[in-house]
Amino acid sequence: MGSSLLVVLFFGALAIIALGILFTFVPVMLWISALASGVRVGIFTLVGMRLRRIVPSRIINPLIKAYKAGLDITINQLETHYLAGGNVDRVVDALVAAQRANIDLMFSRAAAIDLAGRDVLEAVQMSVNPKVIETPKVSAVAKDGIEVIVKARVTVRANIDRLVGGAGEETIIARVGEGIVTTNGSAESHKDVLENPDLISNTVLEKGLDSGTAFEILSIDIADVDVGKNIGAKLQTDQAEADKQIAQAKAEERRAMAVAKEQEMKARVEEMRAKVVEAEALVPEAMAEALRSGKLGVMDYYNMQNIMADTDMREAIGRGDNSDNGEDNGQIT
Repeated sequence: MGSSLLVVLFFGALAIIALGILFTFVPVMLWISALASGVRVGIFTLVGMRLRRIVPSRIINPLIKAYKAGLDITINQLETHYLAGGNVDRVVDALVAAQRANIDLMFSRAAAIDLAGRDVLEAVQMSVNPKVIETPKVSAVAKDGIEVIVKARVTVRANIDRLVGGAGEETIIARVGEGIVTTNGSAESHKDVLENPDLISNTVLEKGLDSGTAFEILSIDIADVDVGKNIGAKLQTDQAEADKQIAQAKAEERRAMAVAKEQEMKARVEEMRAKVVEAEALVPEAMAEALRSGKLGVMDYYNMQNIMADTDMREAIGRGDNSDNGEDNGQIT
C-alpha cells in the first residue's frame, strides 16, 4: 500500500511539472483570450512564436485590438514587423486612430514610418490636432542699423505621405529663422517691422518653407517683437576706434623716425665739431713752421697776439654789457 502511494505521488508530481512546463512554454491563457475575442489563433502558432523568440503577447494583444477595430491585419504582418524591430502595439494604435479620423493609412506605410524611427501614433494625432512649434528668439538688423528680436509660433500639421524621408522640426525652425532674418534685413527701418509684424509671417509663408519636410505649415504667428541694440552705431564706433588706433600707430612710427633723424643730425654735428677742433689744432703747428722758415716774423707774431688779445677783450666787454642790460631789464620789469 505504501509503495502504491509513492508511485501515485511520483506520477502526480511529474504531471504537475509537465503542466507547469506546458503552461510556461505554451501561453494557454493568451490563446483562450484570443478565442474569446473572436481571433482564431492555433495553439501551435503560439508555440512557433516561442520558437522564433517572439513574445506572443506582443503580437496577440495588438491583433485582438485590430480585430475589434475592424482592421484587416494578419498575424504574419505583425510578426514580420516585430522581427524587423518595430513597435507593433504603437502601429496598431496609429491605424485605429487613423481609421477613426478618416485618414487613409495602410499597415505597410505605418510600419515603414515606425521603422524609420518616427512616432507614427504621434504623427496621426498631429494630423488631427496640429502642433505649435515655438521658435527661439531670432535677432536681425534692419537697414537703419537697429536690431530687431523676433519670436514666432509655427502651427504645423503632420504630412503622413512625407513622414518617411521628410525633414523634421529643426528644419522648420531653421527655415522660419532664415525668413525672419531676410525680412528684417530688407526693411528700411525697424519701425516698419514694429508697425507691421505680419510682413514677416507673409514673407515666410510665401517661401514655401514646408517643402521637403514631414509637416504642412498652417500659419506663422509673430509672438513677440523687441528692439535690441543699435548695431549700426556700435559698428561705426568700433570702426572709428580701429581708425584711431591705426592713426596713432602711424604717428608713433613717424615720431620714431623723427627722433632717429634728430639723433643722426646730432651725431653729424659732433662729427663736424671734431673736425673743426682737429683743424684748429694744426694752426699752432703751422705758425711754428712759419717762424722756423722765416715766413713769419717775430713782430708779425706779436701783432697777431695783440689783435687776438684785443678781440678777446672786446668779446668779454660785450658779454658783460649784455648781462648788465639783462639785469637792468629784469629790475625794471
